[in-house]
Amino acid sequence: MTYDTNNIFAKILRKEIPCIKVYEDEHTLAFMDIMPQAEGHTLVIPKEAAITIHDLSDDSAANLIIKVKLVAAAVKKGLNADGITLFQLNGEQAGQTVPHIHFHILPGSYLTAKAHAKINADTDSLEAIAEKIRKGF
Repeated sequence: MTYDTNNIFAKILRKEIPCIKVYEDEHTLAFMDIMPQAEGHTLVIPKEAAITIHDLSDDSAANLIIKVKLVAAAVKKGLNADGITLFQLNGEQAGQTVPHIHFHILPGSYLTAKAHAKINADTDSLEAIAEKIRKGF
């Protein structure tokens, strides 16, 4: 499958679509999921164009997991979460809804989370949660 440069995350990276950012560096962007499964649901994406982990360069994959660890710690601290769920889906058949590799960070348990990509959250409430996470860095 060829990378779709018009997927929503590619548009976010080009700043064509806004996001509620919690972290960014030259290789990585972390932002609030607009259809959160739990309060504080955060996405971490590489800036490299790749659909799945198998398409990602080794250097970008290594950097991505380091940044997932960093952002997950900020989510945990900023939201005073007892635990964190991390997951990453590869391909439509696995449930991947955006064809750009990304990690999900959920405070708490995935087992008690809402369904994936079903209900949009209020932007103001997402911004308030993002501010708590930013304070976790």
